[in-house]
Amino acid sequence: MTLTNEKPLILLVEPHDAAALPLTELLEGQGFTVVRALTGEAALAGFELSHPDLIVSDYQLPGMNGGQMIRQIRMNTQMRSTPILMLTEDGGLGHTREGLESGADAYLSKSAHPDLIILRIRALLRDGSDFPQAEAAGSFRRARIVIVTRPIEAEEDDTVDRPARWARNDDGTSLGELLWRDGHTVTTVSGSSEMIQGGWFSGDEGPDLLILDLTAPHDDSDSFCRSIDARRHDVVEAGAAAFRIIGVVEAEQFRRHSSAFLFDAGVDDLVPDDTAPEVLALRIKVMVQRKLAQDALREEEIRRQVREVAFKTARSEARAVAAKAAIAEALAQANAELAEANARLLETQSQLVQTAKMASLGELVAGIAHEINNPLAFIIAHEETIARVLNELANPPEALTEKARSDLIGKCINRTGAMRMGLQRIQNLVLSLRRFSRLDESAFRQIDVFEAIDGSLALLSHKFGGDIIVERHLAAPRTLICQSALVNQAVMNMVSNAADAIRAEGASVNPAEGAALGRIVIETSLQQSEDGAFYVISVADDGPGVPAAIKGRVFEPFFTTKPVGEGTGLGLAIAYGVIDAHGGHIEVNEARLKGGRGDGARFTMTIPVKWTPSGLETIGKIE
Repeated sequence: MTLTNEKPLILLVEPHDAAALPLTELLEGQGFTVVRALTGEAALAGFELSHPDLIVSDYQLPGMNGGQMIRQIRMNTQMRSTPILMLTEDGGLGHTREGLESGADAYLSKSAHPDLIILRIRALLRDGSDFPQAEAAGSFRRARIVIVTRPIEAEEDDTVDRPARWARNDDGTSLGELLWRDGHTVTTVSGSSEMIQGGWFSGDEGPDLLILDLTAPHDDSDSFCRSIDARRHDVVEAGAAAFRIIGVVEAEQFRRHSSAFLFDAGVDDLVPDDTAPEVLALRIKVMVQRKLAQDALREEEIRRQVREVAFKTARSEARAVAAKAAIAEALAQANAELAEANARLLETQSQLVQTAKMASLGELVAGIAHEINNPLAFIIAHEETIARVLNELANPPEALTEKARSDLIGKCINRTGAMRMGLQRIQNLVLSLRRFSRLDESAFRQIDVFEAIDGSLALLSHKFGGDIIVERHLAAPRTLICQSALVNQAVMNMVSNAADAIRAEGASVNPAEGAALGRIVIETSLQQSEDGAFYVISVADDGPGVPAAIKGRVFEPFFTTKPVGEGTGLGLAIAYGVIDAHGGHIEVNEARLKGGRGDGARFTMTIPVKWTPSGLETIGKIE
């Protein structure tokens, strides 16, 4: 306990009222709190309840003297730093040396001036205030000694006091009393198997030392000691400190060295039964001091380890907190950079997709221009013919016969029909282009799949020419709730890729004149499963197919097998994105069309039939 605003607590150990009362009055008058003990044994017992800031003790005490009490206090780790002032009537050199050697911090005569006593006490409190004291009562440690006597035989009278000669002095003082005066807790029990089986060997109240009476010749001393030693091993395995064992044997047996086997049985020390109790008490005192010192070192090591673990834990926690803060900061910065990079990526992707669309549109426009130019050319030619014929009919020559006139009119009618067919072809191309170029591609609405496929084929007719055959096998319902881009972009891109693959293969094969270069088959079907209905669209061809090495990459953006400048590598990537937006999937396999020239490729799109125009509700069926 350190000095605070509270009154310092002083323990006064003084058996005589004549000396204790004036000193108590003096100390309390100076602001101290005084607790009195009449004996050294009572003082040691009081330490189990509270710890004083300073001890003032008389040297001459009943039972253990002041020196013996101080030695007990200095053996305890929790009390060894408590300052002690020794007072005596005799200020001789012998008592002074005895008091100081026992561990007292100062030595004064009771006749010393009161001011000197107070000043000495205040100096001791000031010097002792820097030492840590016990934080709670009950930490003072008194040695626990158990004397195990030999069991009483049946024919013996257990009412007769039969103390062994080693257990009592000639003046009647017992060994237990001598040990009690030294400040130990002493218990006497009768040796038996029940005693060995008891649970008192372990726990906070377990013994520090056992004194075994092994003087009975009929007693199986070896087995008895081994049983106790086994219990000691149990205590050690449970994490407690091992108690010590002293055996008392017959003097004659001891001198013949015939009891040495007891050491192997677990006894730590052997003494003959003619040893004087005072001498035995000293030997016990040495063993107990070693035991308590080892306990103190063990407890100090445990506290050190606890402090070390606590320090490491605190340091680890501090590092963890710092690491978490650093990680959080790094994550925040990474998230910000990722968000910025993602925004740039989306913008770039949008630009690239738009570029790909423009490239496809350029190719589409070129094909449409070609398709429009052919009928437009013969419409213009027929118009000139009709104009010339009409001019002749309006100003007929004199030699114009009725039959010639009729032939001219028939020629005009034929040319007019041809012109109508050309104009209708142009009109159909324009209608298909209008359907393809709708601006609401992202909206889900009811689409006529058949009409959309026909329109896409019309726009791609320039790629087919007369040497690529396109077949349609449309078994699924005509209408589907989807985005128009499903057919306008996804299907059209796959059909266009199939035509390009066939033409690239045909250029190297050089087929016979008039023979078709290849075939494209477009199929639709409706599949039902436990997961619902699925609209399936497949585009197959009999071209060279997709090599196994690149099947996993065909849907990657910018991946293309076409020569530089002829493909963007975004067509199938856009188709994949459109299918994904519908919650479906697309896969590529070998087509193996019946009668086909090559293995070909089959792109299969599977779309779940669960969309409404708003894209929010399931419809459960296809209209």
